[in-house]
Amino acid sequence: VSVAYGIVAVDPSVIPLGTHMTVPGYGEGVAADTGGAVTGARIDLWFPTRAEALAWGTRTVTITLH
Repeated sequence: VSVAYGIVAVDPSVIPLGTHMTVPGYGEGVAADTGGAVTGARIDLWFPTRAEALAWGTRTVTITLH
């Protein structure tokens, strides 16, 4: 999977890979990756720089699945 804005890492047992979603404050995304720390009701958003990822931080959001 190539990484780009909108790529979201998910736990595929919670959100199936390929699911499209809207993340408040981030925009549209698609579940296209998994990660070791991404378990349960957590998602990991891709940002182009470390600074942007740190600026986003860890937060609770309500996502909309499409």
